[in-house]
Amino acid sequence: MKILVLNCGSSSLKFQVIDMENEERIVKGNYERIGGKRSCLRVNVRGEKFEKEKAARNYEEAIKSVLNLIQDKKYNIVSSLDEIGAVGHRIVHGGEKYSESVLINDEVVKEIENCIPLAPLHNPEGLEGIRATRKVLKDKPMVAVFDTAFHQTLPKMAYIYQIPYKYYEKYKIRKYGFHGTSHKYVSGRVAEIVNKDIKDLKIINCHIGQGASICAIDGGKSIDTTMGLTPTAGIPMATRSGDIDPAIIPYIMRHEDLDANEIERMLNKKSGAWGVSGVSEDYRDIEREYENGDERSILALDTQAYKIAQTIASYIVSLQGVDIITFSGGVGEKGIQARERICKYLECFGIYLDKERNNVRGEEQLISTDDSKAMLYVVPTNEELMIARDTYDIVKNI
Repeated sequence: MKILVLNCGSSSLKFQVIDMENEERIVKGNYERIGGKRSCLRVNVRGEKFEKEKAARNYEEAIKSVLNLIQDKKYNIVSSLDEIGAVGHRIVHGGEKYSESVLINDEVVKEIENCIPLAPLHNPEGLEGIRATRKVLKDKPMVAVFDTAFHQTLPKMAYIYQIPYKYYEKYKIRKYGFHGTSHKYVSGRVAEIVNKDIKDLKIINCHIGQGASICAIDGGKSIDTTMGLTPTAGIPMATRSGDIDPAIIPYIMRHEDLDANEIERMLNKKSGAWGVSGVSEDYRDIEREYENGDERSILALDTQAYKIAQTIASYIVSLQGVDIITFSGGVGEKGIQARERICKYLECFGIYLDKERNNVRGEEQLISTDDSKAMLYVVPTNEELMIARDTYDIVKNI
């Protein structure tokens, strides 16, 4: 069975077709600037890359273009849409209702709509993709795979905020966590690599990219994570502040005469490593200035490493020990210096980075010394494959 995986962003559509017989990715692509004047389709078919401008006024037009592409006989992706057995949709927020992926029906669509106040920047786009796909592929089963689902195993003491309880009851304000699909994949994959049952492992996964979160995983279940009600919370990120003193928000609002939307944009788009360094929202640019001795770039990246190491230490307490610490996400997978900055703080636990082994980018690799009390691993994430697996497991017996 071939699975079409869709991930709808604010003006983009990422897609893959995965053959579940051997879990081979046949094609991946990104439809950019949907709704704009110069929509662009970037495609990689079995390693062959190309791009073309193709107007798409909305998600329905974009999805139709993608379906035309994958049926095009010159690319040999599928002979017809009959080969597509199901569609897996990445949905950011499933609230408290969904602790696992689900077959999409009208009730599920309604529940995703109900979660829009919890994810106003993400769930509407996911819904657009579902509606457009249901219109174009009416007879195909579709599955919603939620970023938040993996974290529904958090104990209540880990997800409740110390604000009046009525706000949890009334608005469901609590920690939900994100990147769940990535944390689930990486923890499962590293268990396979070390040839151990995940039920016997205590794992801390550091998903570090433009967005970043850390997850404590005990026996394959998430017991704590850094992102909260929204993806703004937790460790400092590329453009997001992470955790700050909440009194800072009204203080800046009063002194800068900002409204709620403006302060939210500042915390999500103008903070983090970019806000401190003043260089760029791209970690590669900040890393370059770090190497050149720029003081604010050094401060930005050193602060992030310090906060990540602090979180790892706190999760060792939460887990009552740790067997494996993994690094995933763009920076986690490729950031040799970033991993060094983080791991130097872990030596007090007897956890040691091997600098020679750490000289790796984007490959599965043990990077700890032989005498380290916990293993350190680089494990590239594969959220799309996880979405395809969940989709296949749900629809294979329909």
